[in-house]
Amino acid sequence: MKKKVSAATLWQLFASMFILSSCTFGGGFVIVSLMKKKFVDDKHWLDKDEMLDITAITQSSPGPLPVNASVIIGYRMAGLLGSVIAVLGTILPPMIIISLISLCYEQFRTNKVIALALQVTRAGVAAVIIDVTLNLAGKILKAKNSFYITMMVICFIAVAVFHVSAMFVILSCLFIGIISAVIASRKEIA
Repeated sequence: MKKKVSAATLWQLFASMFILSSCTFGGGFVIVSLMKKKFVDDKHWLDKDEMLDITAITQSSPGPLPVNASVIIGYRMAGLLGSVIAVLGTILPPMIIISLISLCYEQFRTNKVIALALQVTRAGVAAVIIDVTLNLAGKILKAKNSFYITMMVICFIAVAVFHVSAMFVILSCLFIGIISAVIASRKEIA
């Protein structure tokens, strides 16, 4: 049975995604923190674990993280129409902003004030990414599962010290996760 979704819910979904996307500078992980605040803390549409699951799925899927997350959140809130509305809300702001910037790119590129503002913005972006990283790592540490903690440490060393591709690390973890889930389900059956 299909649940009826109100126009007000669809509007809230679109407006939330539009505003988040308009205020997100620095890539996917920045919007994850903002989505958590908006959809978990403020609107209570998702719980913390669900947001972390969405983060993991969207990070390991091809495509931009904000768009991937909006597909899942939109579907969760209002089905297929919700996904379409959420994606529109997510992609419109960068399309509009980049289109406007492209009209006066040369002036942006050489403007010292804008260059300084972008430098300062990078510091804020770094702080948000650190916050997301600490939240994700804290969740793994709270689980007190030595396998997860070991995987986290090995992955960190692989990326930070040996410069292994993040995509390789994510896909490897996905593969290991699938294998461990299959093994765990076989143990439950036996």
